[in-house]
Amino acid sequence: GATRELGRFWWERSPQICGPRGGEPLDVEATRNGFRRLTEEINGFMKKEGADKELTTDEVAFGFIKVANEAMCRPIRALTSARGFDIRSHVLACFGGAGGQHACAIARSLGIGTIFIHRYASILSAYGLFLAKVVEEVQEPCSCVLEADQYQELAGTLNRLQEEAEEKLVKEGHGRESIRRNLFLNLRYEGTDCAVMTALLDKEERRKKIEKEDIAAFSARFLSSYKREFGFLLEGRKILVDDIRVRAEASSGEEEEGGSMEEDEECLKLSTEDAEQVVSVYFEGGRQDTPVFLLDKLRRRRRVTGPAILLDDISTLLVEPGCEAELTRDKDVRITVGKEEVKQRSEELDLILLSIFSHRFMSIAEQMGRTLQRTSMSTNIKERLDFSCALFDEQGGLVANAPHIPVHLGSMQDAVRYQVSKWQEDLEEGDVLMTNHPCAGGTHLPDITVITPVFLGRSSPVFFLASRGHHADIGGIAPGSMPPHSRFLFEEGMCCETFKLVRKGAWQEEGVVELLNSPAKHPGCAGSRKLRDNLSDLRAQVAANQKGVLLLNELIAEFGLDLVLSYMHHIQSNAELAVRDMLKETAQARISSSSSSGKRNVDGEVKEKQLVRLHAEDAMDDGTPIVLNVEIDINNRSAHFDFTGTGTEVYGNCNAPRAVTYSAIIYCLRAMVRKDIPLNQGCLAPITVTIPPGSILFPDNSAAVVGGNVLTSQRVTDVILKAFSYCAASQGCMNNVTFGDASFGYYETIAGGAGAGPTWDGRGGVHTHMTNTRITDVEILERRFPVMVKAFGLREGSGGGGMRRGGDGVVRELLFRRKLELSVLTERRVLPPYGLMGGEPGKVGINLLFRHDGRVLSLGGKNCVTCMPGDSLRILTPGGGGYGKQGEEGVSKQEEQTRTVFSVGNAASGSLKNYEQMQYSA
Repeated sequence: GATRELGRFWWERSPQICGPRGGEPLDVEATRNGFRRLTEEINGFMKKEGADKELTTDEVAFGFIKVANEAMCRPIRALTSARGFDIRSHVLACFGGAGGQHACAIARSLGIGTIFIHRYASILSAYGLFLAKVVEEVQEPCSCVLEADQYQELAGTLNRLQEEAEEKLVKEGHGRESIRRNLFLNLRYEGTDCAVMTALLDKEERRKKIEKEDIAAFSARFLSSYKREFGFLLEGRKILVDDIRVRAEASSGEEEEGGSMEEDEECLKLSTEDAEQVVSVYFEGGRQDTPVFLLDKLRRRRRVTGPAILLDDISTLLVEPGCEAELTRDKDVRITVGKEEVKQRSEELDLILLSIFSHRFMSIAEQMGRTLQRTSMSTNIKERLDFSCALFDEQGGLVANAPHIPVHLGSMQDAVRYQVSKWQEDLEEGDVLMTNHPCAGGTHLPDITVITPVFLGRSSPVFFLASRGHHADIGGIAPGSMPPHSRFLFEEGMCCETFKLVRKGAWQEEGVVELLNSPAKHPGCAGSRKLRDNLSDLRAQVAANQKGVLLLNELIAEFGLDLVLSYMHHIQSNAELAVRDMLKETAQARISSSSSSGKRNVDGEVKEKQLVRLHAEDAMDDGTPIVLNVEIDINNRSAHFDFTGTGTEVYGNCNAPRAVTYSAIIYCLRAMVRKDIPLNQGCLAPITVTIPPGSILFPDNSAAVVGGNVLTSQRVTDVILKAFSYCAASQGCMNNVTFGDASFGYYETIAGGAGAGPTWDGRGGVHTHMTNTRITDVEILERRFPVMVKAFGLREGSGGGGMRRGGDGVVRELLFRRKLELSVLTERRVLPPYGLMGGEPGKVGINLLFRHDGRVLSLGGKNCVTCMPGDSLRILTPGGGGYGKQGEEGVSKQEEQTRTVFSVGNAASGSLKNYEQMQYSA
């Protein structure tokens, strides 16, 4: 619709396949009327917000195109960044019927200078199938070191597999002379999990025997690929061969001669007189007369300067102003993309730019995360993805994040703000800060935050970039630094309130090693058991932040610093507005519900029709209550969250730093907002919070907190969602399992059941709410650690029943192959996840230890035990609560209002959902 409205699509040539019977043309007038109504709605909103400028229908339609282009750029940036490629040095290959409409704009946004569009681009998949070669691959596992001494074994296997693949193709009727081969070794460094499938040749060739020098060629290609993808090499490590593979291919009989991108013959430039027609097309800045050329009538080696439209029966190519298209000898199209002039834009709010900047800021955080994942060393970060990256304004307020770990993201801004106030004028260009202390915005000690200030030539930082990663071990009384029975903070590992990890560009290794070894000074504690991994992961965090700095500089070069700063604050203001609207809708729904029922609501109280009070409480398994009273002011569209009545600090490790509670609040607010906004500081602008000092949510600085981050945070989340009647409780636990010895520590969190809501069943076997990690692949876990996975699947029937069922938990069983120290740190082993609106609760979790001599022991919710070879741990995680009474046809007034306010379709349109869709589309 937008392309037609802007004149970019020549609808007269479109096939008449619309309407109920499939024989009608496109309804152009319906498109125009739709955009007129939309323009009126947008201008009405802008006027209400005090904006003077009104948008035209063209500007609104063009806004849709710009936002769509930026959304397409995000996965391209993410994937190329993840593989270590500089996208600017590549050619953009365009395919699909609509691809040519967006190619120039996307190439400009990505910094690509050349576009190649095949003559059959719109049906390239079908054409490719027609030309596809017949391929046969054979693969065999291997376990040896890549070195000259292994030549005989590797050569013998490779030569045998070549013959096997060739024979399969010969049996299908292909001649031996037409068969080409390539040889692959799946290689990785010793002690790492990321293998790189390494080809011996650049393309398939007629090759028979493997030579001794090919071993060195494989090694050189692996080192080159590893350095490009991960950013570093591991000196002194052996290279291991995991798999051997041979790929053989035979021609299908139809081959296309590859055309060259470089052609010496001069192109003849076409003028408007050669055009079929001249139409009015809208580009940024206004409409321009644009010639339309029919590709079928153009001769080879012709050149067209944009703006122009190139048209054939199956596609429409838009050549934007400043770009130039050439028709090659093969009648493919090559477009040279000119640089777009940096335009002076107003710093006032523009809804189109707001959406574009939202995508760009989130894209920066996503690419930081990709860099961190590929350059890190530990399983926790590289495989489990237990990290977060985000962008902050000059005061440390969260602007945008990638959808990583919710408990990190809400608390990281407290960490950044603490460092801003701590250092003030003492920060310099080239400094990078490190912190993990709960008093400084930390969550628990293994989560180390690395913060990079960005100066851009000014005397004080203009932005901050930060990454937080869960380190596998930072010392303390137990391997993995997740002890179930810690009483004091020092028992949980290294504590760092603030430290300059990099000072004026110089890496401070001596100082950070001293910090990581410092827990050993306490009785019964050890320093870091994985020092090498700690240092590698910290370097990876610094590299991730630096990637963000480079991307921010590119954004500023494109739009200007003042505009970027303005839209950082516009995005925060937009999030604030969305939360205020949600609070007002919730309050009005409660008032309506109470008025129609004629009685006080069970979970909330209406006071003077202008204030709405919500209440909820739950408890930890030890009985410590978590109490919340929310007072919503309808006039101000604000709310006060009061945790008065919550239990006192505990003599254990389920105490949660204040930053964790703020994380839970900002996460829940973002989850309940129906608009597509990034999670940022603006979500908390309408909120005030009271947390009583000395409570489990505001403990002393010396209190143990390792369980507060992973357990209490989930209970706070459940209580908030219960107060708003949003959904039933999820598993309410991260099911933390840690094992190791003096040489290593391994940590994982296990999925469970999600709570059901008014319009959805809970998901089974998922990480819920404050965690968003992945679990380590079975193959990697068994290869790298002395355990075997005996069972891993859904715990059927553990979700609560109801009109909407809660999700099922999981069963996971690990068999230990040597003597190890095991720790389990879990909740919801006593009190089940609640159901809502008459729904049944989910089942509680169970932790069982099966001794090799046949004894079965219940470990309870929190325990530490020595496991012997042959012992196995079986974890049954909790299910989610159900929603509504089972078999009940009618719904209560409050439930009806809840359905209206919290529509699942809209609730599933946030940053996490967009991220998931982006991965699938990529």
